[in-house]
Amino acid sequence: MTPRVALVGAGPGDPDLLTVKAARLLAAADVVVHDALVGDGVLALAAPHAELIDVGKRPGRPVPQELISSLLVELGRSGKRVVRLKGGDPFVFGRGGEEAQALLAAGIAFEVVPGITSAVAAPAAAGVPVTHRGVAASFTVVTGHRRAGEPDVDWRSLARVGGTVVVLMGVSERATIAAELMAGGLDPATPVAAVQSATTFDQVVARCRLDELAATPIEPPATIVIGPVAALALTTDAVRAGAR
Repeated sequence: MTPRVALVGAGPGDPDLLTVKAARLLAAADVVVHDALVGDGVLALAAPHAELIDVGKRPGRPVPQELISSLLVELGRSGKRVVRLKGGDPFVFGRGGEEAQALLAAGIAFEVVPGITSAVAAPAAAGVPVTHRGVAASFTVVTGHRRAGEPDVDWRSLARVGGTVVVLMGVSERATIAAELMAGGLDPATPVAAVQSATTFDQVVARCRLDELAATPIEPPATIVIGPVAALALTTDAVRAGAR
């Protein structure tokens, strides 16, 4: 059965970081159902005739996940070529698994097209490797946003895991996150890098210590990197700055 719905990762923001397959499916789609974090540059790659449906979840304007899943099922049954475009990767805190379950239950063929997750792209764009020999041999990706009724992240235990901690959707909870990690034993002087609007022209990198994170101005969307690697800035920006 030919898939009629594609759950596609849009990557971290820069249209050039889309996969070739994602760009090809966008160019052929009849309908594109997209999230709020998918930028205009990516949407511009959709076919001129494609219907664009914004189902992005924004403060004050939540879109129930059940409604999105039902919409995908309805569109899948219509026979149209449907792209469900999600920021980053569909299966990394993107609710893509729930949408896949809904499509499976409805007997609708679909495919998943992985995308570059901001968990690794945002740090890289700031010159921060999430692993680095002699500094960090592992990294943990965790969401700072929990839905009502879901168990909280055990930050204190996470503080003892070691390696790099990458927090997605954690800007509003950063004070609690920092406090809990320090309560778990993480050094207050641990370097932190927060990358806002990664890989776009609006990218901003804020650097601080863990005990300064709560007071550091950070605007969403941002990826927060916590650990010794956050002190690194492996970009040619530093070379250009030194040449001035």
